[in-house]
Parts: sequence; C-alpha cells; structure tokens
Amino acid sequence: MPTISVIIPAYNAEKTILATIKSVLKQTFSDFEIIVINDGSTDKTLEIVQNIQDDRLKIFSYENSGASSARNRGITHATGDYISFLDADDLWTPDKLELQLVALQAHPEAGVAYSWTYVVNAQGELLRTIEHTYEGNVYGEMLLRSFLTCGSNPLVKREAIESVGEFDITLKSGDDWDYWLRLAYKWNFVVVPKHQIFYLRSVTSKSFKLKIIRDSALGILDKAIKLAPQELQYLKNISSSNIYGYNVQLYLDSLSFNSSVDIKYVLGNWYNHVLYNPKTLKDIGTYKLLIKILLAAIISPKLMSSLLERFRRIKQTRNLQIQP
Repeated sequence: MPTISVIIPAYNAEKTILATIKSVLKQTFSDFEIIVINDGSTDKTLEIVQNIQDDRLKIFSYENSGASSARNRGITHATGDYISFLDADDLWTPDKLELQLVALQAHPEAGVAYSWTYVVNAQGELLRTIEHTYEGNVYGEMLLRSFLTCGSNPLVKREAIESVGEFDITLKSGDDWDYWLRLAYKWNFVVVPKHQIFYLRSVTSKSFKLKIIRDSALGILDKAIKLAPQELQYLKNISSSNIYGYNVQLYLDSLSFNSSVDIKYVLGNWYNHVLYNPKTLKDIGTYKLLIKILLAAIISPKLMSSLLERFRRIKQTRNLQIQP
C-alpha cells in the first residue's frame, strides 16, 4: 500500500490537469498513488489523463456532482496512510509531500500538516503570498478565517479523515473551510514554513457569486462556533466581520464581470465589516475598501477594474513569473 494518496477532483480541466499531475509526479517523495476523480468532464480531461503512463495513477469516472462529492469518492478509493487533496488547476513544489510528511512524523499528536502558499493568476503571475505559522490547537485561528487558503494545501492522516467523515456536499461554497474547521476541532495542526502550493485564483463569474459565498460562510461559522469553548465565543463577531470584508474584496476583484452588482449590497457588506468589529476603523485598509467601492460607482466598475489591475502590476513588477 502507498504511504500517501493524492486525490485530484477534475471537471473540464483539460487546460491545467496535465501540469497539475506532473507536479505530483515530480515529488521527491515517491511512495504515493494519484487518484483522479473525473467528475463528468465533457472536454478532453479524461483523454489527457489516460495518456499519462504511470502505475501510480488511478482514474475513476462518475457523473458530475461537484468537487466535494468528488473528494469524498476519492477518499473511498484511497489506500494510503495519509491523504492530500489537489485541485486540477493548482500545483505543488517538488518537496511538498516530503516536508509535510516529515512534519507529521515529527509531531505524532498532529493530524494535519500545511504549508505556505503562492496565489497566482492564469498567466503564472504572483498575486500575493500567504504565510501563517499557527500550530497545535488552531481552532480559534481557523474560526477567524480559512488560513489554509485553498483545498490543495494540507496533508492529513487517514485517522483524522476518518474521525470527521466526508465533505459536506450540501454546501454551495466554503466546503473546504468547513472541513478544515472540523479537523481543527479534533486535531492539532503543524506548519511547514515554506511556500509549496501554487493556488490558481480563478477569476470567473462562477467563482464570484458574492451572496452565495457570503451566506455559506456565515452558515459555516454559525455551526462551528457552537462547538467552540466559551473563551472563543467572542471570535464570532470578528469572523463575521472578516466574512463581510472578504465579500467586499471579492467584489473589487470581480469588477470586470460583476459590474451589475448592486452597490447597496457592497456598501452593506462594508458597513457590517465595521459593525461586527469596530476595531477595523483603526485600519487604513478599511477606508481604502470604501474609497474603491465609491470610485467604482462613480467612474464605472470596468474602468475601476482596469485601474486596480494597473496598480497591481506596478506593485509587483519584481514578481513577473513564478514556476514551481
């Protein structure tokens, strides 16, 4: 049996799936199996995967039912002592599995290892980096935000997976945060302080359904906070503020195609961002969000989107291209 099972849900991923799988095949730790769940793809995803010659690759095809269901199906096929999930458009550095496994073996009380993340766009340009150093009991930190950033990050012990069950397929958004919360409630986390995940920020209208994202996150928080000890209950308001603020940022990130979003909805989210955590008024970023919202309303969302993209490119000219 392999030590690690890598589960890759794939739906119409013909443009990225080959690079994703190659980033696994290049791992310095080689005792793994790759389980690709073809989630009803109608493009050439299945054909591309079937042409990869490696005995560690296993392919299973189902009718389309969403990423969470695909991950659950992958778990049922997994035989490894550790499980890692990888979205079909993300990449790993070659030492990702090796260093996360070493971290878990060095901390037998931990059930989850995670790493730092590069957030990139479709052109491979760096958008930002994510670095957290939370270890041990991280339930409080996970209540505040999904600090793992994406579903392609952690390596999880099989017994930890078995202790929390399946991904919640009823959630329309935030299913990975819900799962990390359930793991954090029962298990310690350990961090590999190195950027090992290349998370592709997919800027499409499907990825930016603002109200669905917000309401799902608030529902996940309501469920999770009930499990938190009394001394962590105060985090609910701060986390709610984070959710509303994140929804505002998503709006700004989606101006190029979400130009019809009601400005009152966005301002309402900004107001709740401040209402639930008045300390945000001490942060200059809070006022920058408001200014950007108002400018988008005045000069048009698409023009504001162009200006924000120009500023981003100027700020990050030193990070032109990143390759794993």
